[in-house]
Amino acid sequence: MKTATLPSLRVDPELREAAESVLQEGESLSGFIEASVRETVLRRRVRAEFLARGLASREEAKRTGAYVDAEVVHAQLAKKLAQARTKLQKKARA
Repeated sequence: MKTATLPSLRVDPELREAAESVLQEGESLSGFIEASVRETVLRRRVRAEFLARGLASREEAKRTGAYVDAEVVHAQLAKKLAQARTKLQKKARA
């Protein structure tokens, strides 16, 4: 597979220094920038898919009239969070 390049990027010296200050051992600035771009692309794709699912769910609810009350959803999420925290606490003790 052929490789491609990203455009050159001019930044304030402070931003470059900040980026260089967080490089991990053996990591280059170019590698850091590439990883950052990859993560941002993935995050934006995931966000777009999330929004698409939410909009589709909204349309389905409008079409069917089947809604779930926000308080019910919040209670279910709180229960899942409590279970996850308990599991982590047990794992940390072991």
